[in-house]
Amino acid sequence: MRTPTAMTSARQQRQVPNPRELFDLVGFKKPQLDAKKRRLDAALTIEDLRRIAKKRTPKAAFDYTDGSAEGEISLARARQAFSDVEFHPSILHDVSKVDTSTTIFGGPSAMPFGIAPTGFTRLMQTEGEEAGAGAAGAAGIPFTLSTLGTTTIEGVKAVNPTGRNWFQLYVMRKREISYGLVERAAAAGFDTLMFTVDTPVAGARLRDKRNGFSIPPQISLSTVLDTAIRPAWWFDFLTTRKLEFASLTETGGTVGELLDYAMDPSISYDDLAEIRALWPGKLVVKGVQNVPDSRKLADLGVDGIILSNHGGRQLDRAPIPFHLLPEVVREVGRDTEIAIDTGIMNGADIVAAIALGAKFTLIGRAYLYGLMAGGRAGVDKAISILSDQVVRTMKLLEVTSLAELTSAHVTQLQRVVPRPPFS
Repeated sequence: MRTPTAMTSARQQRQVPNPRELFDLVGFKKPQLDAKKRRLDAALTIEDLRRIAKKRTPKAAFDYTDGSAEGEISLARARQAFSDVEFHPSILHDVSKVDTSTTIFGGPSAMPFGIAPTGFTRLMQTEGEEAGAGAAGAAGIPFTLSTLGTTTIEGVKAVNPTGRNWFQLYVMRKREISYGLVERAAAAGFDTLMFTVDTPVAGARLRDKRNGFSIPPQISLSTVLDTAIRPAWWFDFLTTRKLEFASLTETGGTVGELLDYAMDPSISYDDLAEIRALWPGKLVVKGVQNVPDSRKLADLGVDGIILSNHGGRQLDRAPIPFHLLPEVVREVGRDTEIAIDTGIMNGADIVAAIALGAKFTLIGRAYLYGLMAGGRAGVDKAISILSDQVVRTMKLLEVTSLAELTSAHVTQLQRVVPRPPFS
């Protein structure tokens, strides 16, 4: 029988390492010499892309993307609402394969999300809407061009010739400009028009005011210092085509001044009827924020409703679209397709929205963080991150298709409970 001392000695016996055995246990990662690929490979979440974007983008451009209106309460609440989700998975279902495809506004999408309209996109990174449209087309998801985009309708069609292109419309004071855009989008084969209704005037975007944000950018000493430490962005800005609003001929002034010119506080249901008569494709109303308006629009026969508070960029403390979703679905979900945006930063957010009745979701900042982090490759990365998260969440919930997701899979935990009205 071995003594305790002998057993201890045996356990502590040393030997010369065998290099062959070492390589069997440890794999050495090859160095990545491509700086862009290296930083994008390191990004595992949309928040990771946001951190990269912040380092690489001048403050005014980053803040325009990242910020929202006034105290930025609406955006914070929207993101918190998605964080306050409790999932309820099933067990013992075969989820070796899941189907993430859906049909939305009369056409297919490989994922239950598409790219939302964003303005001034080439200021953030010079590939702009072309990167977004190309990446969306490659991923089989829709891309939406903003009225205030920096690439033309025809330019988006050229980079995404066989994919689904949508156009977001502001009804401007000069109605003939809006009507002309509708006709151009139809001629280019865009299949869906987003009639936007939450911008009678510009929201108070205080970050932009403090940064002196305008088109073209206003140069100051702080601007020079800010761009000096970001030479790659500055080089791209100076050596690519002129930054301008591709759909509008007049530029200049602050963001708020431009929006005040472009928007019309007198917009009404008559304008909706006029655009409906002009547009041959699917007509969707974006910016709906209550149940009665949803009911009226459904009764008018619109093809879709997008619950949105404009990413928190208009009325601060506006309703949270994700909280509003179940009530609107109960009221009009059988009559029209309902999509949702604002606050989506994770594929799990998308799955939760689908489970509560949304037919589709739209991502804005999430895509722009990828764009600023790495141009087209960064947008591809953002779409890949969200897609992987959608698939993984579905598998962990043990559902094999979007149709299997129901409200039983999700509980909306609530931090803020409305007080009863004063009487």
